[in-house]
Amino acid sequence: MEVSADWQLLQEVFVAHHGQLRSIALNIVRRAELADEIVQEAYLKVAGSNSAARIDKPFCYCCQIVRNLAIDNYRRHAMESGYRKFDVEVEELDVPGYATPEKILSEKQMLKAVEQVLENLPARTRHALELCRLDDMSQRDAGRNLGCSATLVNFMIRDASNALRICKHFLDD
Repeated sequence: MEVSADWQLLQEVFVAHHGQLRSIALNIVRRAELADEIVQEAYLKVAGSNSAARIDKPFCYCCQIVRNLAIDNYRRHAMESGYRKFDVEVEELDVPGYATPEKILSEKQMLKAVEQVLENLPARTRHALELCRLDDMSQRDAGRNLGCSATLVNFMIRDASNALRICKHFLDD
């Protein structure tokens, strides 16, 4: 059988078994209009093929082409839907580096409030907070540094944290 006769046979198989080929695609992609597109794409692929290879089982060959195209489409769709997983309005995104005047003012007010709270703390309590929270020192090591027990350092950090809670309302905005 010559090449042009093989192409003709493949085209006849597509026409004769269109329903079965569509069913193969539909079982994979689960959408009728997409299954129709895949079968059409497979037909165009076969019709435009310049392959000189002899095809022993044309129906199986057509089924495999439809199946491969459907799987490729399904994988591509699954990957793309992962990119669109969250339904977020672009205008509502908080873009790093872009701050509204209101946000800048709120941040300045928060920093000023934190400064005032820290200034009103006893020096030893403020130093304990700095050692444990900013320098990432353990309470035991901070106690050794300050000349007190780890338990006292724990109470000083608790007192400082309680005092800083008044600044929390700036974060809720």
